[in-house]
Amino acid sequence: MIINRFIPFAGFTAINLFGIIFVRKGKQFTPTDLCHERIHTRQMLELLFLPFYLFYFIEWSLRLLKVHNGLRAYQEISFEREAYAHQSDPEYINKRQPYAWLRYLSK
Repeated sequence: MIINRFIPFAGFTAINLFGIIFVRKGKQFTPTDLCHERIHTRQMLELLFLPFYLFYFIEWSLRLLKVHNGLRAYQEISFEREAYAHQSDPEYINKRQPYAWLRYLSK
């Protein structure tokens, strides 16, 4: 985890880039946030990083066309839905099935 003043952009707490978590200086990063980001790291590893980002962007773009709201489109991305659904369970990462995010794709 890298705490800094530049990444992520102001207004955001954290971003996970290639399995490295960047936390905005002055923001509170909770155990729940850490669980959320660990789920993303597992998703990235399953897809070998670059395909994860490509799929993430494509899914966000398609959902944006449907809902016409950037935040709502983000909230409906399958990767985010899985992470938000299980971020309060610190044991989830140990019992998580590979490609679990696929279950959230059609919802």
